Amino acid sequence: MAAVVDACQLGTGFYFQRLIEEPRSSFWPKNCSFQWLSKGFLSKPTVLKSSPLPFHGGMSYVQKKKGFHVLSPNISSPSTAVESLEAWDDEYDGVIINPESLPSSANAFASALRASLSHWKLKGKKGVWLQILEEQSDLVPIAIQEGFNYHHAESGYVMLTYWIPNEPCLLPASPSHQIGVAGFVINDKKQVLVVKEKCPCSCSGLWKLPTGYINKSEDIFDGATREVKEETGVDTIFLEMVAFRHAHLVAFETSDLLFVCMLKPLSYEITIDEKEIQDAKWMPIDELLGQPFYQEDHMSKKAIEICIAAYDNRYSGFIAHQLVSKFDGQLSYLYYDRI
Repeated sequence: MAAVVDACQLGTGFYFQRLIEEPRSSFWPKNCSFQWLSKGFLSKPTVLKSSPLPFHGGMSYVQKKKGFHVLSPNISSPSTAVESLEAWDDEYDGVIINPESLPSSANAFASALRASLSHWKLKGKKGVWLQILEEQSDLVPIAIQEGFNYHHAESGYVMLTYWIPNEPCLLPASPSHQIGVAGFVINDKKQVLVVKEKCPCSCSGLWKLPTGYINKSEDIFDGATREVKEETGVDTIFLEMVAFRHAHLVAFETSDLLFVCMLKPLSYEITIDEKEIQDAKWMPIDELLGQPFYQEDHMSKKAIEICIAAYDNRYSGFIAHQLVSKFDGQLSYLYYDRI
C-alpha cells in the first residue's frame, strides 16, 4: 500500500543538473545498515570475478550540491581497471546487487555498473535488481541514465531493475494491492459494534463496521482484532473470514482487497480513538441496515447479511489453519472451511 506512494514521489525527487565543467569530486555518505530481501528470493551469494574492464571515456558524473553533472564523453579520463559490482545470483538467472558494496564515488559507480552489465550480459543473466538506500540517493539518476527503471520504494530505499535480454521483461511487477480488514463484532443482544469515522468522504456520518489496513507482516485476523481494539477499545478474538471484496483503481490506481472477519467480543466497554473515530456504539442490526446508505450500497449490505447468516449458523466462512510450506519452510496461515 505505502510502497506505491513512495515510488511515485521518487519520480520527481532526483534530477540531473545542467552541464557545468568543473573539477571532479568524490562524494559518498557514511556506511549504513542493510537488511536483505525475503527468503526464497536468493540463492547462495557469489562474488563476481570478472576480468577488469577498462573505462574508456563515455559519460562521467560529477557531484555538485545534491545533483550530478553529466560530463560529455570527449572529456579525457585516465584508463583505470574497473571491477564488477558485488552481487548475488537469484533463482531466475538474474543478479541482485549488494548495496553495501557500491563504490564510494559517482564516476566509480557509473563505470562499475556499466562493466557489470556487460559482464552479466556475456554470462546470459537476465534481470538485475539494484537497491539504493536513502543515504545513497545521489546514485539513482546515474542508474536511470544507464537504463534502470523504478520498481518500488519503501521507507529508506528505492528498488531499481534492469532487464538484459532483448525480449519482453519477465520481472515481477511492483506491489499493486493494498489489504484492508473489516471487523464484524456482535454481542448476545444481537447488537453490532459500529463506528462513525472522522472523514469528509462518502461514508461521513455513516454508522459502519470498524475497518483499516493491515500492517506489514501482519496476519489478516491479527489486523482485524487490532483495528477493532484501536478504534473502539473492545477486545475480540477471530472466529472466521466470511467474505472479501476485490476492487481496482482505488488509491493511487492500486487494487484493494478488503477481508470481512467475524470477531467474538471479549469486552464490551467502548473507548474510541478520537484521532480517527467520531463515535462508536453497539447498534441493533435492523437499525444498522436501515440507514439509507445500505439501501443503495448493495455490496456493503450483502457483506453484513453474510455476517448475520454466519452468526446464526446458516453460513460457514474460512478459518485460519497454521501450516508449514515447503516453499519457504515457515509457518503461515491457510484459510479454508471446515472439512
